[in-house]
Amino acid sequence: MTEIALTLPATLPRAAQPRRPTSTWGRLRALLRLELADAVRSRWAWFAAVAYGLVFGAFVWLGLRESSVLGFTGLSRVVLNVSNAVVVAVPLVALVATCQAVVRARTTGHLELVLTQPCYRGEWFAALVLSRLAVLAGPLLGLLLLALPVGLWLEPGDTALMPLIGRAAALAGSLVVCFAGIGLWLSALARTVERAMVFGLLAWLASAALHDFALLGLLLQFKVPPEVVFWLAAFNPIEAARIAVLATIDPDLTILGPVGFWVASALGPAATFAVGTLWPLCVGLVGLMLAASSVRRADAVL
Repeated sequence: MTEIALTLPATLPRAAQPRRPTSTWGRLRALLRLELADAVRSRWAWFAAVAYGLVFGAFVWLGLRESSVLGFTGLSRVVLNVSNAVVVAVPLVALVATCQAVVRARTTGHLELVLTQPCYRGEWFAALVLSRLAVLAGPLLGLLLLALPVGLWLEPGDTALMPLIGRAAALAGSLVVCFAGIGLWLSALARTVERAMVFGLLAWLASAALHDFALLGLLLQFKVPPEVVFWLAAFNPIEAARIAVLATIDPDLTILGPVGFWVASALGPAATFAVGTLWPLCVGLVGLMLAASSVRRADAVL
């Protein structure tokens, strides 16, 4: 009998070769597509787009009338009024969009299903954050950027439009990061979706109204120095952003009385705007870090 020598190929066929593990960027990109698709399907995404469109459309109709506010006319007045609306509307939309994200992923088993794939919790949370920030800030920043060429076409001599759009975009971005971080942190702490929703509404009420009532009550009871009043007000991210808008309208801040005089003389409009923009951003980053730590340590299923 003759022996038949069997030789194996030096390399396995492509289908038989073991697949190399996906890179971190590849996993993050896949998770980001998944979370973006989920965000676009959600009702809150359409609610945010419709709310931004209605607010911007209403102020466009009002701003193009023959009137002015402290020298602002046309689309510069529109952007100025949108900045005031952003201070109240963006925190509510951001909290509604994020306060249920983590707890819903745990209660429905979505997070457990994602973790069965070759990925890490930090990558899923990063994709969640990026998708929410994109859906929340994207439409508003797009409307603001669209207002720039339209305004320059309608009123070529409007020199105040470009700085206003830049300041409005910075304020909107900082508020989105701030309250998205707070909402995700509350969602990571909550045990049920309903409780997370209540936490989000309470956070918005405390920032939009209760802080003002507490500060007014303090001023009615005690004589507080102007610098203390300013820092107590600026501790609230919404109030800090509102003061930044006022500094854009009136650099002397005469509308704030003695507090405005102290702010204008001690800080100036540039530093006041920096405080109103950077402080909410810092609060949001702290909230995101706390939420990420909770996601890494807590159970994947509730």
